[in-house]
Amino acid sequence: MTRTPPKLKSNQLSLPSKGGFGSVKIIEAKNAKVEQRSGGIFIGTVYITNLINRAVGSEELRAAIVTFPPGTRNKFHIHDHEQILYVISGEGIVATEEEERVVASGDIVLIPPGENHWHGATKDSTFSHLYVCREETKTTS
Repeated sequence: MTRTPPKLKSNQLSLPSKGGFGSVKIIEAKNAKVEQRSGGIFIGTVYITNLINRAVGSEELRAAIVTFPPGTRNKFHIHDHEQILYVISGEGIVATEEEERVVASGDIVLIPPGENHWHGATKDSTFSHLYVCREETKTTS
């Protein structure tokens, strides 16, 4: 059975894609748009590459690569759903109210809903991670 991809609304952006087969989509992360973001939950400026979201037809998940320059991080914040971080490169810190842990390339972190936490780069390393969470996840700081 062949499904037609969802039509994009005028406010949705199409990401670079290799197309797909059936209802499978392959996103070319290396060609996706990188957005610079500061303020809100971020202390300093980060670079976000949105990969999976409603714009590409995901109904349940959102995923993006976030790159933190050395010393940059986010503020303590809480998600109402689980969040997964997969460390792509560099060294970073994942912290709760009780402790801070250094993470590095290849590490994967599962943050439960309701856990007050922050994550970001060490003072000497750029840090990139892929995050995955539910599309409707709310973040509060």
